[in-house]
Amino acid sequence: MKIAKPESHGFDAARLARIDAFLQERYVDSGKLPNTQLLVGRDGEIVHFSSIGAAREGGKAIDESSLFRIASMTKPVTSIAFMMLVEEGKVAVDTPVHHVLPEFKGLGVYNGGGGSVPFQTKPTAEPMRMVDLLRHTSGLTYGFQNRSNVDAAYRAGKLENWHGNLDLDGFVAALGELPLEFSPGTAWNYSVSTDVLGAVVQRVSGVPLAEFFRTRIFAPLKMDDTFFAVPADKVDRLTDCYTFVPGKGRVMYDRGAESLWSQTPTLVSGGGGLVSTALDYHRFCRMCLNGGELDGARIVGRKTLDLMTQNHLPGGADLSSMSKSLFSEAANAGTGFGLGFAVNIDVARSMIPGSVGEYYWGGMFSTAFFIDPVERLTMVFMTQMSPSNVYPIRRELKTMIYSALT
Repeated sequence: MKIAKPESHGFDAARLARIDAFLQERYVDSGKLPNTQLLVGRDGEIVHFSSIGAAREGGKAIDESSLFRIASMTKPVTSIAFMMLVEEGKVAVDTPVHHVLPEFKGLGVYNGGGGSVPFQTKPTAEPMRMVDLLRHTSGLTYGFQNRSNVDAAYRAGKLENWHGNLDLDGFVAALGELPLEFSPGTAWNYSVSTDVLGAVVQRVSGVPLAEFFRTRIFAPLKMDDTFFAVPADKVDRLTDCYTFVPGKGRVMYDRGAESLWSQTPTLVSGGGGLVSTALDYHRFCRMCLNGGELDGARIVGRKTLDLMTQNHLPGGADLSSMSKSLFSEAANAGTGFGLGFAVNIDVARSMIPGSVGEYYWGGMFSTAFFIDPVERLTMVFMTQMSPSNVYPIRRELKTMIYSALT
């Protein structure tokens, strides 16, 4: 790995270095996080890379080969895969979802019932379209939202269990039996939309989702350490994963040595299933920053990325006015949503440094990335602790990275 001189890319090296001291003291030494890995890039070059903490309990330090569960950072990859098919004329952003997934035909909106009482529904005002899956305005939800009779039905049916009895087709069929929380396009809710989009990619392409990712995205981008199931010869590089329990702090969630992520899932999750490295995800970010191409491999067209990274919320709204979600990987104020990414539409309202048009997302295990086309700046942050909203680390990192720009 080559690291460029920060000064030659408009960074103050001392200000970048103080981020590591901050992460060490505030998060790793205190035991809040097991480890942190930070990659900052500018103009496609890595200008800062640091690894702090152990990969496994009592084990060796994390390094550039360490594998992390990136959870919802899978979503932008699935969104890019879908847009590749749009570019081939096989589907469109405004295609009704039921044209590809007939299981969704006639889906209604919740209008009463739940538990032992049958659901009552009313018709949707508009059909659910692919854009609704891409921007989370579909009316679908997540079982962990814990705020409605609909998400309770997701939990009861164990719909989101990757190692359960549902494959992608079974998952779509099960969703087709349940009501939507709202009429598509009328509100924003963080949801299984991107998992459904993965099913769309699989149906339209005729290729299993994992194979589509591998052959069409990861191989061309040389992302050789990104997959849904960690191969046996790489399991030793998979980090331990923790969850935060109130009153107890950080507790073990999934040991790297005997991880569920080393088993092939029944339900391949385009919404959250991938494992990757900071260096691999940096290649994905560089491809995006370059307008869809990296080292001669063209993944999507420049104007396709331009379309994806604009705010697609109806009426130019931001998440603070449209979100019904109890949880998401974004701050709501000043944040719009594009086709697979959150988009910064008002820097002042976000109350942290940034640029209009910067786009980003994160994962439930506190991983995060952002791409700023104005400053030609990218960040990939890795650790393994859920949920991702326990600490304000993303806000802190962003503030400190932008403050290091000269």
